[in-house]
Amino acid sequence: MAKTSLATLVRYCDRLLRTDKIEDWERAANGLQVENRGHVTRLAAAVDGSLATIRMAIAAQADLLLVHHGLFWNPGHPWTGKRYEMLRLLLDHDLAVYSSHLPLDVHPRLGNNAQLCAKLGWRDLKPFFPFKGEHVGLRTRTRIARAELGRRLALVLGTEPLVLPGGPAVCQRIGVVTGGAGDQLKLAASEGIDTFVTGEGPHWSYALAEELGVNVFYGGHYATETFGVKALAEHLARKFGVEWVFLDRPTGL
Repeated sequence: MAKTSLATLVRYCDRLLRTDKIEDWERAANGLQVENRGHVTRLAAAVDGSLATIRMAIAAQADLLLVHHGLFWNPGHPWTGKRYEMLRLLLDHDLAVYSSHLPLDVHPRLGNNAQLCAKLGWRDLKPFFPFKGEHVGLRTRTRIARAELGRRLALVLGTEPLVLPGGPAVCQRIGVVTGGAGDQLKLAASEGIDTFVTGEGPHWSYALAEELGVNVFYGGHYATETFGVKALAEHLARKFGVEWVFLDRPTGL
């Protein structure tokens, strides 16, 4: 079984994803979140870092867990109860954790938005949706019936999107921001799109979509963000000659 240095792999990821250059939420803690004894033979990729995915990674005999949503969004103390169990499992099984949130979202090839657009067959893409100093989404010009876009999204995502039909029956200017960008619908619409594809949003966005004349497709926060960690893990596995596996733990949200 091939083996690579954890430090080498982490340095490569940090450069590839520009981890120290991308501003993110204060507690995102992008990069290596938990060390192991220094080597990687098998990668596991998951959308969320959690007790459940840690157990799945251990069962898969991984020694590095790559996640989009890391372990430290909230204050990480005290280390008691389930929090203690999670940390004990990581240390007992020598499992490292690497997390990449916005750096993975914005990557032009491996990122969630780039990967989703590619799977939908869109190639002529432009930066979209300024946030924390970066354009975190992508936009395209095309011509597709709203109903047909819904069918394509369902095929690519593996789940039926929720459609807010506030805009035209034929979509021509489409913006994509994976994850939970529905509460920023007004910002998205201000860039001249007629259709917005994202993961989830609040109840009041339905009325706002009608007022703005914009279609919204909510494909699910989880479902729209499986693509980046898969692409990153596959890329790393090829480069470093190690195995990888995707841990599917859908939330339905």
